[in-house]
Amino acid sequence: MKKLSIHLLSLLFLVVGPAWSQDSPQLQLPRVTLSAGMHLIQAQLATTPQERAVGLMFRKEMPVNEGMLFAFEHASEQCFWMKNTLLPLTAAFVADDGTIVNLADMQPQSLASHCSVKPVRYVLEMNKGWFDKRGLKAGSKLSGPPFTR
Repeated sequence: MKKLSIHLLSLLFLVVGPAWSQDSPQLQLPRVTLSAGMHLIQAQLATTPQERAVGLMFRKEMPVNEGMLFAFEHASEQCFWMKNTLLPLTAAFVADDGTIVNLADMQPQSLASHCSVKPVRYVLEMNKGWFDKRGLKAGSKLSGPPFTR
């Protein structure tokens, strides 16, 4: 019986283990096109707890108009950090209607927490400075399929 239990635990680790121990970038998530005025964004969608936990970790580069949209089931205060994230990023905390609530510049490999100033369901991470270079700030609006009208 003990031998069977060890075998089952080993099998369970083989099936579940790799899903929880990721050390490479996730590049195959579904994508959505968003717009910020005349600027188009190709965003990967992180919708599951595992996808959101990995986020943009381990990326060494990201094209200028690409990012990641984190979508949560319910609006709440969202806080992000940059453990294992190699790129400097800006996080836009976004309301259901696409309005940017606040922005936070985040440094690579930092455990500093960056939070939304009010409950949101969406967080869009882009290369650091992307929003600033386009004159986008709190109150600016994003549009695309995730945001209700």
